[in-house]
Amino acid sequence: MKAKIFLSTLFCVSMMSCAQETPKVKHKTKKENTQNKNAKTKFANAVDPICKMKTDENTKVSAVYKNKTYGFCSDYCKDEFLKSPEKYAR
Repeated sequence: MKAKIFLSTLFCVSMMSCAQETPKVKHKTKKENTQNKNAKTKFANAVDPICKMKTDENTKVSAVYKNKTYGFCSDYCKDEFLKSPEKYAR
């Protein structure tokens, strides 16, 4: 009988301890270079050379050809450009 009481008490205590919230930990993050974050990339083109769509200066899809950076609207257009860049580069 004592064993049943002991086990049920142990069970209740373990259930209450699991129900508590876990403490929220603030993880350290790498400090970002604010100069690079605010710097905008200058592209050699104002429009996508493949589909003629206007490119955004904040786009992350770009390619470098002959030391010039070209911006694109999508990865598809970038891949098409890289197949024959001399055809599209001015």
